[in-house]
Amino acid sequence: MSVGAVHVIILNWRSAQMSLRSAEAAVIAMEGIEGVISLIDNDSGDGSFEEMSREAADRGWTAGGRLRVLQSGHNGGFGAGNNAALRVPTDRPCDLVLIVNSDAFLEPDTIARMRAHMLAHPAIGLLGCRVVGEHGNHHTTHFRFPTAASELEDAARTGPISRLLARHVVTMPMPPVAAPVDWAAGAALMIRRDVLDAIGGFDEAYFLYFEETDLCLRAAKAGWPTHYLPDARVMHIGSVSTGMREWTLPPDYWFASREHYFRKNHGRAYAVAAVLAHLAGLTVRRLRAIRREDQTMPKGQARALIRHALAPSRPRQIFRPGDRP
Repeated sequence: MSVGAVHVIILNWRSAQMSLRSAEAAVIAMEGIEGVISLIDNDSGDGSFEEMSREAADRGWTAGGRLRVLQSGHNGGFGAGNNAALRVPTDRPCDLVLIVNSDAFLEPDTIARMRAHMLAHPAIGLLGCRVVGEHGNHHTTHFRFPTAASELEDAARTGPISRLLARHVVTMPMPPVAAPVDWAAGAALMIRRDVLDAIGGFDEAYFLYFEETDLCLRAAKAGWPTHYLPDARVMHIGSVSTGMREWTLPPDYWFASREHYFRKNHGRAYAVAAVLAHLAGLTVRRLRAIRREDQTMPKGQARALIRHALAPSRPRQIFRPGDRP
């Protein structure tokens, strides 16, 4: 395995041109760095794979194996798609993996900065970076792990409760320098390959959302902390594949992932407590909304939480440590 070699993975689902734009930024950011870029289609079924294969070859990216276009063959979600790319052998064995969203665009020095930080701090298992929007606005992408207390605070959204539970608020202030965090979002997340092999990659029971939270938690339990590096940046549009900006209520798979996270990592009783805490917070918020004639209350959220809390446990289908390239 080459020390400091980087395997960049970009997962596409029905957004070929956006993914190619992300790949172009990755090609530039990988200049002078040993490694490979995997642009993998997650069984889009819309011609994305053929389009990306053709354009990548036309642009000269596939020459010499610098970039490869892959097909997962099955849309099992975000984690499953990235696991599929990890299973395909590479000509350049890499000890660092960089997960990049298809609507995220690395700055030219982002990979070099993240790589240097990981090499200088071998005890770090995962590394997130600063994420900004199209207009330079900061996106919070470094967090504390969710708890029953954070569920209450997040649902209530009221000053007194937030102040009381300040140490449990999931979002964290922006650190001025590199610092440890509980978990970092997968818009651009660097992971040691040894960590993925040790803990089993992404848990494929998550279709979308909570998979990187779960990954960071399992890594932390295995002795591999996550850090956040504000000096490395990526521009992220967000929600291109998921349509999240148009949500009035998260889809079923968000609630299913949330429930799976709490059950798997804390047990069923704690998962029930987290639901009850969230419902209590929603009650507080609803009372405040009635007084203020607030029309922004999410409709159907309580029903969705209860429905998924009563559902049977989801089966786990994870990346096998033995499937290492």
